[in-house]
Amino acid sequence: GAMAGGGRYAHLERALGRELLQAVHNSRILCVGAGGIGCELLKNLVLAGFRNIEVIDLDTIDVSNLNRQFLFRGRHVGMSKSMVAREAALEFNPEADIKAHHGNIKAEEFGLEYFRRFDLVLNALDNVNARQHVNRLCLAADIPLVDSGTTGYLGQTTVIKKGETQCYDCDPKTDNKKSFPICTIRNTPDKPVHCIVWAKELFKLMFGRMDESMLSGVDAAAEDGGPAASEAQASTLSDAERAAAAELQEKEKEVRSHIMSSVARPDGADCDDEVKLRAYARGVFDAVFNNEIRLKLKLRNGYKGAKKKPTPLPLEAALADETSPTPARGDSALRDQRVLSLKECANLFEDTVVRMWAPERRGTIGDAVFDKDDALALDFVTAAANLRSHVFNIERKSRFDVKGIAGNIIHAIATTNAIVAGLQVLEAIKLLGTLKSAPVQSAALPVAKDDEEAKVTRQSRAVWVVREPIGSGFL
Repeated sequence: GAMAGGGRYAHLERALGRELLQAVHNSRILCVGAGGIGCELLKNLVLAGFRNIEVIDLDTIDVSNLNRQFLFRGRHVGMSKSMVAREAALEFNPEADIKAHHGNIKAEEFGLEYFRRFDLVLNALDNVNARQHVNRLCLAADIPLVDSGTTGYLGQTTVIKKGETQCYDCDPKTDNKKSFPICTIRNTPDKPVHCIVWAKELFKLMFGRMDESMLSGVDAAAEDGGPAASEAQASTLSDAERAAAAELQEKEKEVRSHIMSSVARPDGADCDDEVKLRAYARGVFDAVFNNEIRLKLKLRNGYKGAKKKPTPLPLEAALADETSPTPARGDSALRDQRVLSLKECANLFEDTVVRMWAPERRGTIGDAVFDKDDALALDFVTAAANLRSHVFNIERKSRFDVKGIAGNIIHAIATTNAIVAGLQVLEAIKLLGTLKSAPVQSAALPVAKDDEEAKVTRQSRAVWVVREPIGSGFL
């Protein structure tokens, strides 16, 4: 009865026409995800007159979500995203019927039969794997899917329909993690990220699978351009050069074995002896920030090709340096934004090693994997990366920045999420217009040719969100 006269939907009826609004009201929508895009999407759906919605999300609300996932408040931290999003969205339109599921879209209960109950599926996901899963189910169930995604200031909204458009898997998805040459990480860093990657490798060497760390020295000579690097080159070398190369390789081995013996893990009673653990931590400090650098500087071309020549850092020197690029603030919330002094880094390095060997953490040693959300691992990597940065005269970074770089975090932008979610609802309305053959009232849409006439996606658009205008208006 809300259709008559004024009321909640009057403006929508004027914009869409009665038939299309009725199609919107009656449609059944599945919304996959209730996070950054999902919050925007649910709000848009209920305000655009959609009344039958189910939302699925496996996640719970974290305090870091609150800057953009605006259906959530501080009191909701720890609660289910989909459940809280449902409550919040109902306040926008109490007439809506929203079902929330706190679960994984890949669970069996959300199979083909489940998908067939819906007219449209809208994705609000943050990972390729789940998108591939939903894409395949929508193809199998022959239901149109409106997918979206954002990366910082960039985003896109695309419509996928079996037999009419490309599907999500038609374009291979590239893994855009950056990788760096081993020699850059081991010998010639010149950016903070190189030192952070090195610190993650040191974490692996000390606490994870030692042989998988690029610092473990397996095949070091070949990597570092030693004599093993090229046989063809070897035949043109004079005896003296060959001898020099062999000597360099020996020295490299010596440096490597010095590091490997310093990181040999304590065992037996030593694990419970804090004095011995601290001595162990200092031994590693000395090996990687002081001795390795000193020994390599002695080699004739120990740091050839290095843009930044390193300066060895003895522990005493580090402990004596209390200067920090950013002033200390009493405010603990901003503690992570401050760049630590060398003294703080050296103490943090030692403390984290001792804490990794504490009884409650010791079980992970040998299998420990760096995780940006593991405070102890992040402390270790922050300290080690900053100490190495200092050695190579590279800008040091705050714990917050190290977390972002080490965890490959691209900070989400609220407005990009809002834009793609808005585009998704526009695409959903156009799809309903063709699915239910309710006319979409817009003169701007081209008149379809006959073979096009049957296509559900004949009015659909793929839209990209970019940071700067690119001129033509089309990609």
